Amino acid sequence: MRYHDAVLLNESVNGLNINPDGIYVDVTFGGGGHSKEILKHLKGGKLFAFDQDTNANDNIIKKENFKLLNTNFRNIKNFLRIEGVSEIDGLLADLGVSSHQFDVSKRGFSTRFSGPLDMRMNLNAELDAKYIINNYSQEELANIFFEYGELRKSRKIAKAIVSVRKENQILTTNQLLDCIQHLSIERKRNQFFSRVFQAIRIQVNDEIQALKEMLNATTGLLKVGGRLSVISYHSLEDRLVKNLIKKGNIEGNLKKDFYGNPQKCFKEISKKVIVPSEKEIKNNPRARSAKLRIAEKI
Repeated sequence: MRYHDAVLLNESVNGLNINPDGIYVDVTFGGGGHSKEILKHLKGGKLFAFDQDTNANDNIIKKENFKLLNTNFRNIKNFLRIEGVSEIDGLLADLGVSSHQFDVSKRGFSTRFSGPLDMRMNLNAELDAKYIINNYSQEELANIFFEYGELRKSRKIAKAIVSVRKENQILTTNQLLDCIQHLSIERKRNQFFSRVFQAIRIQVNDEIQALKEMLNATTGLLKVGGRLSVISYHSLEDRLVKNLIKKGNIEGNLKKDFYGNPQKCFKEISKKVIVPSEKEIKNNPRARSAKLRIAEKI
């Protein structure tokens, strides 16, 4: 099964400034592209990877200094502790959805195919998109579309869904698109649909809270001088990463000590956000919205 080409591969891995004997973590294993590149730089070091989607096991790397852990990256601290690891030299995260998840219709992530309303990254999870669309209140749905999709028509979208489901359950991606299509402008329809699906997916997988927990845990796990390399794909993700690096916490509240000095955990390695080249976007269109931030623990 094809996974996406690793986005910003060289930039993100080089940003880790890898110590050949260090301990590194790839919290979004997927197709293993970033992990394979990290392993090229290791000698006595070790790489741990995380992925809650058990389909990623098909891409496991058979090397003694590599281990894949099938769990949400929000559990990074506890699972590394089980492995006897309390400090790491670097962490890489390529957030978002893998191409294979988008490309398999039965996963329900894509607006391009008709498939069941699922959207679970962890196939063992109970909550799926079908339950949310057919059981959440109109107000709950509106809040999801506004907060996670940043959609101005969030209330109208929620109202349209509730109106349709009164007659029949909404069970497929195409049924969902049909009931909200009239709310979109034709030239912006794909973007509109993508944001609706993004909002539902984030709710299904509790993505924002999981990212917050992972970032907070990483702050304590990284050694002084350790590197954080994070690729994000939408403003909700990027804002949290940016806040942590620039302000010292995910809330974005810059705190100062008694003498007025900023209390920050990281220094920026790249002052400007790193984006893919035109060539990379041409070869891999899904890289177009990627933003890479690199920081070092101080």
